[in-house]
Amino acid sequence: MSQVKATYDGVQRPDKLLFWTAAALLTIFSCWVIWVEWPRVAPPHGLWDFGAFLASGRAAAEGLNPYGIYPPLTPHVVFPGFEAWNPNLNPPISAILFQAFDWAPEDLSFRVWSWISIALYAATIALMVWRYAQGPAAAVLIIWAAALAGFWDTLYLGQIYIPLVLAAVGAWLFLERGQALWAGVLIGLVIAMKPNFLVWPVLLFLAGYRKPSLVSIAVAGVISAIPLVFFGPEIYRQWLELVISDGERAMFLTNASISGFTARAGISGLGLVLSAAMLLALAAWALWKRPDIMRVSSFALLGAVMASPLGWIHYTLFLLPVIVSNWRAWPMWLVAAMLCIPIPMIINQFGAPASVQITTGSAYGWALVLCLLTLLVFKRPSVEDGLRT
Repeated sequence: MSQVKATYDGVQRPDKLLFWTAAALLTIFSCWVIWVEWPRVAPPHGLWDFGAFLASGRAAAEGLNPYGIYPPLTPHVVFPGFEAWNPNLNPPISAILFQAFDWAPEDLSFRVWSWISIALYAATIALMVWRYAQGPAAAVLIIWAAALAGFWDTLYLGQIYIPLVLAAVGAWLFLERGQALWAGVLIGLVIAMKPNFLVWPVLLFLAGYRKPSLVSIAVAGVISAIPLVFFGPEIYRQWLELVISDGERAMFLTNASISGFTARAGISGLGLVLSAAMLLALAAWALWKRPDIMRVSSFALLGAVMASPLGWIHYTLFLLPVIVSNWRAWPMWLVAAMLCIPIPMIINQFGAPASVQITTGSAYGWALVLCLLTLLVFKRPSVEDGLRT
């Protein structure tokens, strides 16, 4: 007997009806989102962030600063009340990796990368379905995951998140199976490119799960040392200089982090204080309570996104296993739907009053707040639970 079928054999029929009603509504909404997003993403629409990556790789190859501004490749973003350049913000290892994007004409390279991202995302969803869903529930999971705003905007911008999401999901599944070494390797790959996810191994370490934590930090350290061989320590100075000076983009409406909320409210400094307080609270909780490895991983992934200075909507893709493994907590269905709201509906709030920007314009941020509250209130099902039917 499959896992969720066994789980629901003892559940009252009204609860089953509510479950499948929510699933049907989420599926219909997700289909509408896909129908809306495809015409936005499919036609040629410029290089956007992919152009910044190309510029960074070319600059590094030519001995220039990979974190400089190089029009027209570096995108210049302008909305009512907002204007900023969007250079490469990824760690120095990216300056080496992004040189591979220059293998072909720019538009062709962008399209090839888009299809690679789609293929890797399909593999990610396949892993989620294999672990958490069968039958009708599998269709719900596939359609919902294909409608996530972070996925569509990743394709639109030519971003690099999908391979890292696949690595994070793989690490999650390895942790569930007790394979700490391989989980650590994959987590290390993630934090080498997205250091904000260092929260994950730190909380694992504090909760007593030392092996995956230490392995991940070692892997990330080795990868991060590679640019020193090619460029010397100067490249890290250039990167840190850019990161420190990039606070102006925190108010962008697709920034779902705490700092995004406070920047839009006009109290940017408070974001750093609240983010630090949340991370300290999570550290104390992990050290004192020693939660199970999957529960600490859920809070680590969510905390990494919420505490990031720039917690873009794309980062919410890393929460796929967190949301799906807590699917039977009913507020998580609302979280799932809110994270599918098409990007244009959000960024159209630029120029609106601050009260609008911190309410409906911050829908992605409120989704993360609701996700946090759900994790606090509802106990995560055991490793043997999920969406299997």
